[in-house]
Amino acid sequence: MKKHIPNAITCLNLFSGCLALYFAFRGELVITAYLVGIAAVFDFLDGMVARVMKAYSEIGKQLDSLADMVSFGVVPGTIMFVLLQRADAAVLGVSADVVAFFGFLITIFSALRLAKFNIDIRQTTSFIGLPTPACTLFVASLPLILEYGDLIHYEIILNPWVLLVLTVLLSFLLVAELPLFALKFNNLSWQDNSMRFIFLGLSVILLALLKFAAIPLIIVLYVLLSFIKKTPHSS
Repeated sequence: MKKHIPNAITCLNLFSGCLALYFAFRGELVITAYLVGIAAVFDFLDGMVARVMKAYSEIGKQLDSLADMVSFGVVPGTIMFVLLQRADAAVLGVSADVVAFFGFLITIFSALRLAKFNIDIRQTTSFIGLPTPACTLFVASLPLILEYGDLIHYEIILNPWVLLVLTVLLSFLLVAELPLFALKFNNLSWQDNSMRFIFLGLSVILLALLKFAAIPLIIVLYVLLSFIKKTPHSS
């Protein structure tokens, strides 16, 4: 019975992603962003519960990947699609409806990332490439910054060049051969987890100072600290 508990939490991740997708296509991106956050919590909890209960299963691994494809693959692509539709594509000399479809590059590369993760034995204690939840949190933060930010944020985020560059950059990072540390604590010692503690501490400070605008910076910080750490991974 206990083996089904992590799977049930994974299904809540998937359901949150389905709701996020529904609201994204309705153009209600703020609600979408909050649902992405809920999905990310469930995605964290299913793995933690599986480890604590020792309730690992092959079906759980595959179900987690399928749920992530919706919540952290289709949803961020759809958010970017809607943002590109709202951007002033006239500066590119093409229709916004045409440009918007480039947002789904994130969905395509998220699928590649998840497929790669499932067969890559190097990614047992760290990551190679940006995890899909991190990419999605970056994208989902943009509507929140637009909602609660100021005119400068609006002009920057809804610049089609900015959105296209972010789309290409995030798509590249998803499949890049970049070693990134995982936020998994086997113990609470400073020696084993110094980079994790530093990252969490700086993240809290950024959130306190910048609120939603801190989220993209936190993702950038995560990548930069991983470069500094040069995380070793299993082979």
